[in-house]
Amino acid sequence: MTLQNQYNKWKENTLKKSLDKFKERKERFEYSSGLEVPRLSLPPEADSAYEEKLGFPGEYPFTRGVQPTMYRSRFWTMRQYAGFSTAEESNKRYRYLLAQGQTGLSVAFDLPTQIGYDADDPIAAGEVGKVGVSISSIHDMMQLYDQIPLDKVSTSMTINAPAGVLLAMYIAVAKRQGADMHQLRGTIQNDILKEDVARGTYIFPPAPSMRLITDIFSFCAKEVPFWNTISISGYHIREAGSTAVQEVAFTLADGIAYVEAALKAGLDVDAFAGQLSFFFNAHNNLLEEVAKFRAARRMWARIMRERFGAKKPSSWQLRFHTQTAGSTLTAQQPENNVVRVTLQALSAVLGGTQSLHTNSMDEALWLPTEKSVRVALRTQQIIAYESGVADSIDPLAGSYLIEHLTDEIEKGALDYIAKIDEMGGALQSIERGFMQNEIQNAAYAAQKEIEHKEQIVVGVNQFHVDEVLTLERLQVDPSIELGQREKLRKLRERRNQELVDQLLGKLVDAAKGTDNLMPLFIECVENDITLGEICNTLRGVWGEYVAQGF
Repeated sequence: MTLQNQYNKWKENTLKKSLDKFKERKERFEYSSGLEVPRLSLPPEADSAYEEKLGFPGEYPFTRGVQPTMYRSRFWTMRQYAGFSTAEESNKRYRYLLAQGQTGLSVAFDLPTQIGYDADDPIAAGEVGKVGVSISSIHDMMQLYDQIPLDKVSTSMTINAPAGVLLAMYIAVAKRQGADMHQLRGTIQNDILKEDVARGTYIFPPAPSMRLITDIFSFCAKEVPFWNTISISGYHIREAGSTAVQEVAFTLADGIAYVEAALKAGLDVDAFAGQLSFFFNAHNNLLEEVAKFRAARRMWARIMRERFGAKKPSSWQLRFHTQTAGSTLTAQQPENNVVRVTLQALSAVLGGTQSLHTNSMDEALWLPTEKSVRVALRTQQIIAYESGVADSIDPLAGSYLIEHLTDEIEKGALDYIAKIDEMGGALQSIERGFMQNEIQNAAYAAQKEIEHKEQIVVGVNQFHVDEVLTLERLQVDPSIELGQREKLRKLRERRNQELVDQLLGKLVDAAKGTDNLMPLFIECVENDITLGEICNTLRGVWGEYVAQGF
């Protein structure tokens, strides 16, 4: 079949169905000179590899995008990551961002919440509300989403070890708002393997951690079908110092492990695969990053279809969120970070991301202010509305360099996955320290390049200036910790303690058994049982994970 015939077939089938459902933003896209912007550019003649490697948007292997029209119908979700202090303060920031044109929420939780402790736990002292919002009970969660209709806003929550409990709180709040949980849209990160590799906010040993994840897969497949049950995260792997190839390889290897765990738990691959999502870093080398996103999409499509036998096209699609690279931000000349973030965000858009967070210029110094997050959001909006890069699908396709880089990143990542398979899979490679050592070696090599000025970081190892920082600073009031403790004291005084004890007893029995834990989590939080109480109960049954030294 000629390329023109393939194109006509795509238009009549895939494209027509998409346009019937989602019209494009304009009837005609034009350049300033009046020339029409093509929906999709193709080579004059396709070589034998075109259909195998690139294909068409919305079709296997999805190299050119998971949607047939991509951003011509709808821009990516502009989802600024935010959260600090109390639920009240974070709620004000969310409503501010929504008023400024943000199109989805992204919640940052404080460290005690991330590792399953209440704000009044002694281990939480000094950390409450510092690097995210403090959430201990359903009442905190209700305040967090005050005046925000959960049936109309898509929400991402960066939470891993206690992801099921926070999702239970979210569902319980949505029910109190009158929302149907079958209509809720959003994502929980829920990626414990990358915590073991690169981030460290784990709680439980591997086996019960994987059980929690597959319980979420199973529950959401039936009860919350539009929810992304996991965000398999390369972002933190890259922040820890990996290369682009390692980011793709280790992320997809983790994804393989989750699919295998779900299959082992008795789930059908096509029942849960469409609710898997990914999270990647957008680093400084624009062209390498564009190629990285395209390679990852193609690789996952092949993995799901060929390795796992998935039948549904939605099971083959790698849908991903992107965040610009926090590790590239500098405290020196922080205004330069606006330029860095712009280039990184542009790479994500050119690479076909589904949602995007742009870092604020002051994040190397402190939590971002309203002004700095507005500039970060405006960066996305300028790319969307003014640059023109969203008007044509996969605009860099066919570039000799981009296609070469896409192929090379895929080849390098597949080599890594083969090594990981030989070790028995992602979990075994992590236990042996393989991924960690590869990342550490890459980070060390990159640091040496900076120190020897083989890699220039503007304002850090070259182009210095004497400066006095004049940026506004956001500070978290340390007294909020006392306020959170008082809220919990009053909560425990007014709740039905007999019912609490009964439910925690049921949780012990359920943790020792095999029943899905999500319905019980929802019942617990609806009856004022706190995050810390649930996690400490599970700690009592399963113990805690202790990382191995390598």
